[in-house]
Amino acid sequence: MEYPINDTVKILLHQRLVDLEQHLAADVLTFHGAIQDGSEASFLQLVEQLADDTNKKEALFVVLTTPGGSAIAVERYVNILRQHYKEVNFIVPDYAYSAGTIFCMSGDNIFMDYFSVLGPIDPQITNKEGRMVPALGYLDKINELIKKAQTNQLSQAEFIILKEFDLAELRAYEQAKELTIDLLKKWLVKYKFKNWNTHKSKKPVTQQEKIDRAKEIADKLSDSNLWKSHGRPINIETLENELKLRIEDFGKDLKLKGLIRNYHRLVSDFVSKNGINIFVHTRSFI
Repeated sequence: MEYPINDTVKILLHQRLVDLEQHLAADVLTFHGAIQDGSEASFLQLVEQLADDTNKKEALFVVLTTPGGSAIAVERYVNILRQHYKEVNFIVPDYAYSAGTIFCMSGDNIFMDYFSVLGPIDPQITNKEGRMVPALGYLDKINELIKKAQTNQLSQAEFIILKEFDLAELRAYEQAKELTIDLLKKWLVKYKFKNWNTHKSKKPVTQQEKIDRAKEIADKLSDSNLWKSHGRPINIETLENELKLRIEDFGKDLKLKGLIRNYHRLVSDFVSKNGINIFVHTRSFI
């Protein structure tokens, strides 16, 4: 990954990332763009380069901005990060949809403010035309047609659509949905809930309660009827009040808020002006 970049912007990006690292007392990796299959080897190289640095810290913060992408790539990203860091946290200065939301759920902590949003975990897979499509939308439509067929309400046009739908492709959509839910439940219990030991009442939290809470969150985030749209923004208030998911509000720390906002604006401006699809930044790589 090489970017057309002048020395002045490079110095600014590096300095603002280092300022953020110093404030957090942790390593920082920025990922801005879609999460694509086939990018795992490059991601591995960058993480290993950072991990080999003599100044490596025990914790890593991932500054994530993404429209989503492949849950399979996310699973490999998480395996790479957890090989090298005991603690992995996510900062979402703007948005992290779909596979980006799944990625965040693998973190020990998620940092957002009132402007930040996650999204429903609607997996995107490649269809037979080679386009990335949201799986849940297709599954919902097929289920709707099947219900109509069972009550003899299916139109001729709908019958043709249902008849010609590729069963193998449908199964791939189902598997993609199952994978995202399984990953979410596993990572929430293993990482996000690992220090959740007592309720507000001081009663101990059981392992089964962690599993049940993770399943509840996964089911809600994968319910397309609840959110109505693949790109529906879910803010910090909804995550905390409706999904009962603890989010760290970086807006309450004015110093941290300033560092994140200033750095993110510079990254976004650079990515936009140079037409970069995927931008990854560490203190060892730009």
